[in-house]
Amino acid sequence: MADHRIDAAPETVHWGYFDAKLTPLITVASGDTLTISTVSGMASQMPGLPYVIPKALAAIQASVPQKLPGHICTGPVAVKGAKAGQVLEVRIKDIQLHYDWGYNMIRPLAGALPDDFDTPTLMHIPLDKANNTGRLPWGLELPLAPFFGVMAVAPPPGWGMISTLPPRRNGGNLDNKELVAGTTLYLPIMVDGALFSVGDGHGVQGDGEVCVTAIETGLIGTFELHVREDMSLEWPLAETPTHIITMAFDPDLDDCVTIALRDMIKLICRRTNLSREQAYTLCSLAADLRVTQVVNGNKGIHVMLAKKLLG
Repeated sequence: MADHRIDAAPETVHWGYFDAKLTPLITVASGDTLTISTVSGMASQMPGLPYVIPKALAAIQASVPQKLPGHICTGPVAVKGAKAGQVLEVRIKDIQLHYDWGYNMIRPLAGALPDDFDTPTLMHIPLDKANNTGRLPWGLELPLAPFFGVMAVAPPPGWGMISTLPPRRNGGNLDNKELVAGTTLYLPIMVDGALFSVGDGHGVQGDGEVCVTAIETGLIGTFELHVREDMSLEWPLAETPTHIITMAFDPDLDDCVTIALRDMIKLICRRTNLSREQAYTLCSLAADLRVTQVVNGNKGIHVMLAKKLLG
């Protein structure tokens, strides 16, 4: 299997949108390893000295149009043999910090409390790679758990150009803090080639991402991409070393619960000899429903179940 690398640059990113018409930067084989660097932040959100702003980020801000409100994504990458209706398995092998800083921002009329904060607040946070911490302005050393907020395949052609902000069936702005190095994400492929993109690096985030932002930063991720002909999905699915995770996204949080819970029941029934009633009982006794985020148009719920309970 081959190794590939793509670094964020004006010619390798798309800003604010997904589109099935995007031309892939490269085509990799199923099973290949791909290292991708990402950048985050608008010019108005940049810190001053002593922080280092990557030259690629300044170049992107100066020359790449932000076609829709959303994130700077590196990609897309096509996977040879991937067909619509199959599944892209994204094994997240490694995630490293790309910046020595991150930022958090509160915006009026946004977030989980849109009417409670009237003043925009921008906070720059130094990141210590050696100690894996971010130092908050009041002195707290917060442990980091880096992950990519955005991992996606291309949407169906009929959707046209769509913003990266709301998470959808093709993935996108999942903002699921469980997707750290060592986990696997499964995405339903909607166009031939899959067209995988990644962005929105987070140093750390709580479930909910209540003020709209995490520690927003640049990351470098290493992924192993596999085409799964033996799977079909309607919604993204994830797996950690210990848990299986179903996910759903909708403007209504109750609808998210319904979709993600039904998918977990189906998964339990596929992997065990349990009836639907028994699977529902198991969910009630042992599954955890968590609020992924509530701030991106489509809210998110993920349901976590320990894999050891599936036998």
